[in-house]
Formats: sequence, structure tokens, C-alpha cells
Amino acid sequence: MADDYSYDYEYLFKIVLIGNSSVGKSNLLSRFTRDEFNLETKATIGVEFATRTIEIDGKRVKAQIWDTAGQERYRAITSAYYRGAVGALVVYDISNSESYESVSRWLKELKEHADANIVIELVGNKSDLDHLRAVPTEEARNFATENQLLFTEASALNTENVDLSFHQLLKAIYDMVSKHQFDMNDYGAGGSNSNSNKPGNGPTISLTPTPADNNKIKNSSCC
Repeated sequence: MADDYSYDYEYLFKIVLIGNSSVGKSNLLSRFTRDEFNLETKATIGVEFATRTIEIDGKRVKAQIWDTAGQERYRAITSAYYRGAVGALVVYDISNSESYESVSRWLKELKEHADANIVIELVGNKSDLDHLRAVPTEEARNFATENQLLFTEASALNTENVDLSFHQLLKAIYDMVSKHQFDMNDYGAGGSNSNSNKPGNGPTISLTPTPADNNKIKNSSCC
């Protein structure tokens, strides 16, 4: 069969989901990309990803969202997947103060492994557990403002602000790309023929894993 070089998008953005284990990263991903939620999910092993295409300013933008394992023992594996990311959701659980206290460490890791211009959003997940809240909204919002982060609270369980969280991140990335704050050539699909992977005549920010990278990916679900 001949290769199909048709594309249904004009921009492809790689997004990473990071944060402690059990904060609900995978359910945010599945809710946004498939409108699914699973109460009995297992911890992500390594990295998995899903995609969804949305429209921004009349352009079709495809988000390639990578869910990284939060467990310490997998961090050496997942660090390679920051390469090429133009956006990140740093997720904590509003009912778990330890997950919020770990945000600074995750931000430090982003600075060490990701592009300096990466757009970052702080997301307080499990807003449906407001009766068990351990992290005040205003405290997290002020932290986000001080660190120049986007901010939302969301619930993958009841869908509250899930779309908003991803949409505002993707819109911020799109705005930066429109202002040429990202070098498109740095985010090609890799290899000398990367231009052939660009849809139509529109610019693309994308990542295509190598076979070695694919061997590291373990498909699993996470909370």
C-alpha cells in the first residue's frame, strides 16, 4: 500500500502530563481524548500517549499528549520524552498536599529537560473532592502566577474544566507559535526527511519516537 501523506491537522503539538503518581494524570488524558473515566485504573508504567484534534482560530491543532509515570523509579525512562514537548500540564491532587508540594520538583525537572519556551499549566485535579481539600485554590493560583504558569482546577471524574485545561494550554502554545517564539525546525519529526512529515504548507511542531523510544513505552492505564 502506498504511503498516505494526507493530514487532518495543520499543527501538531506534543504535550506532557507530569506529576506524582495517583494524582489522576491518565484519567485527565482519557477524559479529554476519549471522554472516558476508569475508577479502577493502575499506575502507568513508563509512558503512554493519546491524541485529539481541536480547532483554534480556524486552524486544526492536533495535540499529542504523553502521560508519564509519576513513580520515582521510572523517571530515568520518562525524562527522554520531554524532548520536543512544547507544553506541559503539571498535575497535583487538591486533596493531597504532598502532591502539591512536589510541584516545585516537577518544575525543576522540566527546566532541566524541556525547551526554555515550553508553556506550562498547573492543574489541581479532583476538584470533586472539595470536601477533602488540602490545597487552597488561592495558594495554588498565587504560586502559578509567581511562576508564570497557567492555572486551573479540574475533575476528570465529573469532567469539570478538563477541556478548559487542555484548550487554554494549546491556545497559549498556538499564540507563541504564531509569534515565532518556537523554532519550528527544532520540533520536526526527526531525520533528514522531516519536512515530508509536515501537513500541507502549514507549520508543525511534532515528535516521532524512534524504534528505541517505542521499546520503552509500556501501554497501561493510570489513575
